[in-house]
Amino acid sequence: MKTLLSLETLQIFDLTHNLNSSIPSWGGGCGFHHTLQKDYDPNAEVKFRVNEISMAAGMGTHIDAPAHCIEGATDIAKLSLKQLIAPCIVINVSAKAHERYSLSVADIQDFERVYGKIPEQAFVVVYTGWSKYWHDRERYRNNLVFPSVTIQAAEYLLERKIAGLGIDTLSPDRPEDDFLVHQLLLSANRYIVENIANADQLPAVGSISFALPIKIEEGTEAPLRLIALKCDQ
Repeated sequence: MKTLLSLETLQIFDLTHNLNSSIPSWGGGCGFHHTLQKDYDPNAEVKFRVNEISMAAGMGTHIDAPAHCIEGATDIAKLSLKQLIAPCIVINVSAKAHERYSLSVADIQDFERVYGKIPEQAFVVVYTGWSKYWHDRERYRNNLVFPSVTIQAAEYLLERKIAGLGIDTLSPDRPEDDFLVHQLLLSANRYIVENIANADQLPAVGSISFALPIKIEEGTEAPLRLIALKCDQ
């Protein structure tokens, strides 16, 4: 029987930050707690270590479902796998991004002139380079000033009928911009992934992303293991 896919022909990209108690959070404090409930019993024949986690749903690399902002909209458990497994597009603006930089329509058009029109149902990742500060919690949070996305760029991406939008910052919106990108995309039944890691390792086009959250019923946000695959053949 012919094997359709082989791990030897795939590049696998891990786009997820580790969760621990020192990572950046929206509120600035510790939003993740990992505690030991039961340690290995040296006298037991079969040993177990049992942990308990407590966290805000929107910690680390995580996904926002439409219900995060839109009452009665799709929740985490109802997100379609056809949305969550998608062609992955990476728009790299790291060479010019700064803390108040926002992705523009011109940036997207520059990308399309080189790589072609963004396909429908793509997951678009904006790589700003801000993820380099991930291990410096205060610098990464930066009083909630970080690279983001203009509402005009989000509207342009909606015209391209994208499945979702990701970024390597706390949000595609700065609070001063009234969360217009969140409102626009989530009201259109798209999803948002925040705090993406290692996006600089991805090709601009040609990979498939898997944005698979913990399947929380009535959840509005959830941590996820975000990965991407690219076939070398």
